Amino acid sequence: MFTQQDLEVLAKRGISVEKAQSQLDSFANGFPFLKLKCASSLEYGIMAIDDDAAVYYQELWNRYLANNRTILKFVPASGAASRMFKNLFEFLSADYARPTTDFEKKFFDDIEKFAFFNELDEACKKNEGRGVRDLIKSAQFKAVVENLLLAKGLNYGQLPKGLLTFHRAKDSVRKAFEEHLVEGALYAANGEGKVNLHFTVSPEHLPLFEKLVDEKKAAYEKQYGVTYNISFSVQKASTDTLAANMDNTPFRDENGQLVFRPGGHGALIENLNEQEADVIFIKNIDNVVPDSLKSVTVKYKQILGGVLVSLQQKIYSYLQLLESGKYGHEQLIDMLYFLQQKLYIKNPETKQLDDTELAIYIKNKLNRPLRVCGMVKNVGEPGGGPFIAQSPDGTYQDQILESSQIDMNDADSVAMFKQGSHFNPVDLVCATRDRNGKSYDLLKHVDPQTGFISQKSKNGKELKALELPGLWNGAMSDWNTVFVEVPIETFNPVKTVNDLLRSTHQ
Repeated sequence: MFTQQDLEVLAKRGISVEKAQSQLDSFANGFPFLKLKCASSLEYGIMAIDDDAAVYYQELWNRYLANNRTILKFVPASGAASRMFKNLFEFLSADYARPTTDFEKKFFDDIEKFAFFNELDEACKKNEGRGVRDLIKSAQFKAVVENLLLAKGLNYGQLPKGLLTFHRAKDSVRKAFEEHLVEGALYAANGEGKVNLHFTVSPEHLPLFEKLVDEKKAAYEKQYGVTYNISFSVQKASTDTLAANMDNTPFRDENGQLVFRPGGHGALIENLNEQEADVIFIKNIDNVVPDSLKSVTVKYKQILGGVLVSLQQKIYSYLQLLESGKYGHEQLIDMLYFLQQKLYIKNPETKQLDDTELAIYIKNKLNRPLRVCGMVKNVGEPGGGPFIAQSPDGTYQDQILESSQIDMNDADSVAMFKQGSHFNPVDLVCATRDRNGKSYDLLKHVDPQTGFISQKSKNGKELKALELPGLWNGAMSDWNTVFVEVPIETFNPVKTVNDLLRSTHQ
């Protein structure tokens, strides 16, 4: 199936023949649906934080920070923002010249409210000899959009979201990337004032991010009294996946070369695995707010951090006791209760285990990466949600699932999916070191039996595309996971350019 040339290409990318064959097998066999117990809820599976608990966890987090721990903010920032401007690209290619759809009318009616307005105005003056207002008055709407999206102007249609101007600040404007610098200073600076940030970016955009750091870093350090350590990585070629024909054989281009596609955000588990930190915050690049609304975001980041520290301290104490061998049956039952009531881990088979077997089971469950995930009430956004699902070993525990992982032909599963009260906003705080300070190998905690297959096309030919287990889905399937309810105000994604006109971005 693979030619000698194929083998050389695979080797150059760092993809083994076994891995390539496994991907083709996945096209042929698909992925099994996960068995659900129920949708996670405030009754079971999601922690609710009252006012007293909020104060306790915030204080715990701030005490933890004061000990000069290594805290990292990890932000997936790869890829162009072209989907954010889909409606405007459609306007450029439309057979009409004036705004017609509600989206187009909204964009032009409120164009001066965008934080990037002045930049766009300057681009229009340079390229068209007139500013935005004059172009609109003379019905040159498409010229305005061209200067926003195309290379002759701001080139927003090809830039990543991190490099787009999102908000107005007191005396300036800020790109999404800059808002993460501010957030990092507000909740992730340790006792020495050090803030570590890591962004995953596309190779072609890396120089632009580095240039922005050179231009802005010193000013933010002075403003917030911190020192930034900013690093970048790119998605590895070894995480790309083969494209397949509809008969599950390797898809080839017009020159007979294998075609590869990005493995999706789940590939970033390899980038995350290379980070060394005591605690890692993970948040999407576009989920930021202006300064006027940051207080609630900062508060709940501190709360999530405090919950993580509290759980980790208990886990470490139990592991130390297990490793000492100085425990009895009652202490094992106490640990099992912790698994069931605090980590939402249950397996009916534990009733059949003797103390020695139970101790091994508990140790295996405790000695894993830990994540605390903020969950917002479901408001109809597309994406995954929190469920209690069965792991390969028969254990039921908290999992973040996408609809593609759920059997929509099974009435019970569909009912559970529809009953879901909460949504995953990608608001994670992670602990990836064991009690001795050694980093876990995160790749050993990925469920390879999860993934997603979709149909695409290339040069008019149909193909199958494979996405790796999602970063917060299958890639973290074998982690200890706790869900915490956070307010909807902490979730402000920018999926389309007009989302920047929402009050939460003004």
